[in-house]
Amino acid sequence: MAEPEIVALSQSEAERLARTFKALGDPGRLVLVSLLANEELCVHEIAERLGREQSAVSHQLRVLRDRQLVRTRREGRHIYYELADGHVRDLFEVALAHVSHTEEESR
Repeated sequence: MAEPEIVALSQSEAERLARTFKALGDPGRLVLVSLLANEELCVHEIAERLGREQSAVSHQLRVLRDRQLVRTRREGRHIYYELADGHVRDLFEVALAHVSHTEEESR
């Protein structure tokens, strides 16, 4: 199957895409994406696993939520986070594969 042709981005599309990549450009947020790639978690669980303050985790999750990279679900007093959709997981997996591939080539 042939790869679909990628058309040149408009300025508006390029700016939106850049904001998405900027949100993913922080190592701490990438760790959050990696955790949420496999399961839904609340802020407390994430903070505990990473040994970070809940306020710091909440701030990073807010950035990801604002870019529609994660979504939330409320259950009682807890808010659970998960990746917004399969595209986010795909984007993460492709980027990870690219990094692994380029590291292997540079050896």
